[in-house]
Amino acid sequence: MPITWKLLNLGLIGIFICFTIGCAEKNQIRTLRLGHGLDVNHPVHQGMLQIDKHLKDLSDGKMRLMIYPNQQLGSERECLELLQIGSLDITKVSAAVMENFVPDFKIFGLPFLFDNKEHLFKVLDGKIGESLLNQGSAFWLKGLGYYDSGSRSFYLKDRLVESPQDLQGLKIRVMESATAIEMMQHLGASPTPISWGELYTSLQQGVVDGAENNPPSFYLSKHYEVCKYYVISEHTTIPDVLLTSTHLWNKLSEIEKKWLRQSVRKSVIFQRKLWVKSEQDALDGARASGIKISYPNKQPFRDAVKPMYKSFNTNPQMAQLIQSIENTKTP
Repeated sequence: MPITWKLLNLGLIGIFICFTIGCAEKNQIRTLRLGHGLDVNHPVHQGMLQIDKHLKDLSDGKMRLMIYPNQQLGSERECLELLQIGSLDITKVSAAVMENFVPDFKIFGLPFLFDNKEHLFKVLDGKIGESLLNQGSAFWLKGLGYYDSGSRSFYLKDRLVESPQDLQGLKIRVMESATAIEMMQHLGASPTPISWGELYTSLQQGVVDGAENNPPSFYLSKHYEVCKYYVISEHTTIPDVLLTSTHLWNKLSEIEKKWLRQSVRKSVIFQRKLWVKSEQDALDGARASGIKISYPNKQPFRDAVKPMYKSFNTNPQMAQLIQSIENTKTP
């Protein structure tokens, strides 16, 4: 789509959302619009439904959430741009996409950074995670919290991957993230940025040979219909980030801000518990569909991406961030 038409469409979406918000305010109901790209069965979407449930309860119906899934309002980057101009209230994006706006978010793209989920959550729910959420305010993006998005692994159309050598020359879809592109290059593959909504067709048509993502995203997107091999490499653990527009945030009263914070916090707790089950359900469903799931030795993959740590450590700010994350590990 030409950029002029894309911008026009975004503008029309913005006008529609602003109009509906205005109608809601006349009825003294604060209706927040949330756009994202995931399927309605995805555990992150299910977590978002909890926000509306808690908002309704806390506010006695005075504050509600309307959710537009499946890229109805655009890709992750487009939804972020709608937030920046105040035409959308809330969105969910991968932390990898956030690095295009807040450079420190690229820390999550560093492979094999976290020891386990306990280590990840200590970082996200502590001072490091809070600091990263606050950095987006300079770009009209206020972070609200983190959803669990599991660990990303490879899936291929027609071959098994047991080591980085098996990725040599393959076209692998990555997110619009410089760090993801660099990682794939170190692994010997050809990184190909493609939006999530276009990936199924790109796999079908041979534009890419495979992709990488967590089990629920692989299964619920039905990418298993095209890719018959899922390789549990768990090379990166990149959370999803829930953000609101500072244009909206500055309009909210203190009690409305409190309702939103509390509702997001409760939804995060719910979603993280749901994620564990949904991940296992996705793997079971993939196996039942004939997908070959393998568990390669991760050490060769770790060795291949070691240069990324050297590169990150040449930047004093990133080096300090890596050290801070190391210090949060359980003794």
